[in-house]
Amino acid sequence: MTDLLSLTLPLNALAGGLFLLAGFAMVATRQTRGCLRLFVIQSLLLAGSAFLLGIEYRSWHLVAVGVVNLVSKPIVIPWILRRTVPGEIYGRREIDQALNIPTSLLIALALAVLGYVLTLPMLEAVGPVFGGANVPIGFAALFLGAYTLAVRREAVPMLLGVLAMENGAFFAGIALAGGLPLIVELAIASDGLILVFVMGVLMRAIQKQIGSTRAGALATLKEAGTP
Repeated sequence: MTDLLSLTLPLNALAGGLFLLAGFAMVATRQTRGCLRLFVIQSLLLAGSAFLLGIEYRSWHLVAVGVVNLVSKPIVIPWILRRTVPGEIYGRREIDQALNIPTSLLIALALAVLGYVLTLPMLEAVGPVFGGANVPIGFAALFLGAYTLAVRREAVPMLLGVLAMENGAFFAGIALAGGLPLIVELAIASDGLILVFVMGVLMRAIQKQIGSTRAGALATLKEAGTP
């Protein structure tokens, strides 16, 4: 048992590295189905990190957070998206985006470094933080999710960018606010589920109406009767 506990922090660091790598892969992928799979992988790693930190620091709250994330993000959110978003959206080969993949990866690398630099003063201010590796990785993943949201031109990948930002915030938050009441975590998780459901229904309606979920096409919509 002692040997297992001695491995929790190294395993958490490994989960963090894979978590950030999934964020880079989400920036690089050009398929909607691939983006969804990477979001699921990232969410599983987030739940794993919460479990590992909960075991290391005897925090049942963090274990409960891991359970909430394990159920809501890798399972419920993909199910909602598959039920509400038209299937042909997942069959498209490429996602429209403003910049090509090499340029996007260079910008993503710069954003990850920026996230690390910005967290240094924060860590110095709050002192030692359990799961300290989570904070710079979480902020870097948040920035990568924001970039994914900004550069994509399809509604579903843009939504996944928002969810990736939430994953990054959670990844840092479980280290910064380990004592956050569970009810707050449940409220945030339920907000994410409601957001996904509403966006999925809207995307299905828009797909039926104009045959596209591209952001540029949505900008051309006008209210009925508008001259």
